[in-house]
Amino acid sequence: MKAVKKKIKLNDKVEVICGKDRGRVGKVIRISRDNDRVLVEKINMIKRHTKPNMVNQQGGIIEREAPIHISNLMLVCPKCAKAVKVGRKALDDGSRVRVCKKCGESVEATA
Repeated sequence: MKAVKKKIKLNDKVEVICGKDRGRVGKVIRISRDNDRVLVEKINMIKRHTKPNMVNQQGGIIEREAPIHISNLMLVCPKCAKAVKVGRKALDDGSRVRVCKKCGESVEATA
């Protein structure tokens, strides 16, 4: 399979564009590059039935996030506050940044 450059990074704000959580926005928690899946905060929640064990003495039903395919997500521009396509732009110092295709501003995290 051909390696594809991904436009989504850790701690990005993303919007779900299809599926049961369509239109919801969340923060990226974890990315699995080998199978193109992303874990997004409070998106694609599932119920997991667990037996009692050393970590969880009581057991029961635990609700947690399940991974969602990266093709079902779009980056949210911090300036426009809309789901946007992402381009790349080379700066004067030679570094490359991701830019919003709608407003042209950088979407890199300032933190």
